[in-house]
Amino acid sequence: MSINNKKVVVVGGSSGIGYATAAMAKKNGADVVIASRPGQRLESAAKALGIKAVAADVTSDEAVENLFRETGPVDHVVVTAAVLRTGPIKTLAIADAKATMESKFWGAWRVARFSTINAGGSLTIVSGFLSVRPRAGSAIVGAANGALESLVKALAIELAPVRVNAVSPGMIDTPIRAAMAEDARRALLKQLADALPVKRVGLADDIALPIIGFMENGFATGSVLFLDGGGSIA
Repeated sequence: MSINNKKVVVVGGSSGIGYATAAMAKKNGADVVIASRPGQRLESAAKALGIKAVAADVTSDEAVENLFRETGPVDHVVVTAAVLRTGPIKTLAIADAKATMESKFWGAWRVARFSTINAGGSLTIVSGFLSVRPRAGSAIVGAANGALESLVKALAIELAPVRVNAVSPGMIDTPIRAAMAEDARRALLKQLADALPVKRVGLADDIALPIIGFMENGFATGSVLFLDGGGSIA
């Protein structure tokens, strides 16, 4: 199933995995729309890719509903958007924990709720390896990821013949780490890479590739693909 001439919406498409997915989908001939919180980053991404952008904050029912009212029926939807606030359970503010769920879990729920996806099309949600490889101080993110992976399986039944899948990335070098000092960033990435069987951290394109695969594979639904460079077995 080619995505050539298919309409694809990438929610969270202004950077990182979402941006890489939008670029790859366009390269494969899709008509791509990216959505993200309003701001210069969204506008710059759309200009660089030569595609349409719609400002939409996934924490707002109205914004997500308006997004899909504007796009109309589409063939494929990808959700990568999330604003994560982490910390130890004893010190992380309850409001911050709720904000993480509001963005990552309820954001994806809103997209599934308000999007109109053509029969045979797909919804792909990006979760994350903390659902199966928890770490101290990241319990809320692991919980959100686990909830998303459970949601995907339920929606694959409820929304059929729309196909619903998840990609669960491991350690990925995306712009979210750009806020770190460069020396510290390189040291961290090397440490993480050395612990993996593949001896490198992932890139955004590594995750975009199977997302495109889920769009094109008509036999894939209810699947969670863990793509972590072997981190879960190391």
